[in-house]
Amino acid sequence: MTALRTFNAVLGRDIFVTGRELPSFLAQVIIQPFFTLFIFGKVLTQIGFVHGNFSEVLLPGVVALNGFLGALQNTTLPLVLDFSWTREIEDRLLAPMPIAMVAVEKMVFGALRGLLAAILMIPIGFAILGLTWPATSLPMVLVVLILGSLAGAAIGMVVGTSVPPRRINIMFAVILTPLMFTGSTQFPWSSLNDDLLWFKVVCALNPLTYASEAMRAVLLPNSQNIALWVSLLVLLAAIALFGATGVRGFMRRALD
Repeated sequence: MTALRTFNAVLGRDIFVTGRELPSFLAQVIIQPFFTLFIFGKVLTQIGFVHGNFSEVLLPGVVALNGFLGALQNTTLPLVLDFSWTREIEDRLLAPMPIAMVAVEKMVFGALRGLLAAILMIPIGFAILGLTWPATSLPMVLVVLILGSLAGAAIGMVVGTSVPPRRINIMFAVILTPLMFTGSTQFPWSSLNDDLLWFKVVCALNPLTYASEAMRAVLLPNSQNIALWVSLLVLLAAIALFGATGVRGFMRRALD
């Protein structure tokens, strides 16, 4: 119970700090997806370069992308700072809870920030694209966003504990960009034909693909998507696999 109370206290402190840094956080998580929706969903649609229903496919993918990458970045960057320059992690490790719980708290906090980033984009997307989602779909949408954010946070834990601080800038170019463009956020995975079979396989290896496809399976059930249960199962497997790997990496760095 002492460890649980400490976990809640540390998580509460991080959430409080987020409230104090809200303007910078909003700028970080809104600007890029805002222009993605505006250019691809509004401008290109109105000038006739994409079909009118492209917005319905794009918005679920961008919301999933914002939650996934928001969680990944907000787990990775604090870890890099804590283990290198600020050394704040030393205070966390002295708290009366197991080291593994410190790692879990980092992932939960990153996932919460990613979830908030995804939820913020829903009304913004509605306003830009003139879309609405049925209220009955929102509970399952929330489930998908939670799982996608946790998967992003788990991957962020692996990256944050394995990449040296001096190479963190290179990491974002080498890892984040391929994750963004192979996550099926701008297109349905099933629409990739045999001529792009190699790219279809690459996309299938990206956990973000299953977050995007799960969102479309909930919101566009009549379109061709990966089955919802398959996407949810893959997201759970990614959380377990990358989460366990990240916790081991965190404990190794902490003990060093």
